[in-house]
Amino acid sequence: MDRQPAPHPASGEPITVFILDDHELVRRGLKELLEGEGFAVIGMSGSAVEAARRIPALRPDVSVLDARLPDGTGIEVCRDVRSVDPSLVCLILTSYDDEQALRSAVLAGAAGYVLKEIGGSDLLGALRRAAQGESLFDAGLKARVVQGFTEPQRVDPRVAALTPQERRVLELVGEGLTNRQIGEEMLLAEKTVKNYVSSMLAKLGFERRTQAAVFLAQGPQSGSVPRH
Repeated sequence: MDRQPAPHPASGEPITVFILDDHELVRRGLKELLEGEGFAVIGMSGSAVEAARRIPALRPDVSVLDARLPDGTGIEVCRDVRSVDPSLVCLILTSYDDEQALRSAVLAGAAGYVLKEIGGSDLLGALRRAAQGESLFDAGLKARVVQGFTEPQRVDPRVAALTPQERRVLELVGEGLTNRQIGEEMLLAEKTVKNYVSSMLAKLGFERRTQAAVFLAQGPQSGSVPRH
């Protein structure tokens, strides 16, 4: 008996998926599982750099991204592709239950963070929920991530030196938004946002917004600063 397609809730077409994993057997196994359940796998890669280039062009309904890769991380890919197109949906797939990576996934705008030991039916359910626009993160977790960033007694001194507007810009940069998207979110002109970004980077001691995003994902409240 043929499997019925896994229809996208909006279009009725099969849910399209991109798979990023550096192990070929894992990619093939996921592809077989998903296509056997009616999903359409429209792309696969074992490279973070290649995936970051291909995903915005292919625009899958959901991208399943391995957390750790030889040339980067799935979380970085999620942040990069969502900075190009915030409508892209990403699920981080990992073998490690890492609290810092979980926090980073939330801040990168991922729809969820699931362990590779997850059952096949649970993964399929997670993909369907993500395709519907649901977040697989507990609302309380998201609140704790943001709260941990804003607790005054633990905030890195450089973050404490930011104005409220600069701090909000930093949060949105961490979510992968472009200057134009930040302007729309904060009701500011794009030029004004650019000035805020420049000022924020200068106060943090960074040259590029990607450095600020990584700093935020690693937890500026801890006082640690990533080396570049």
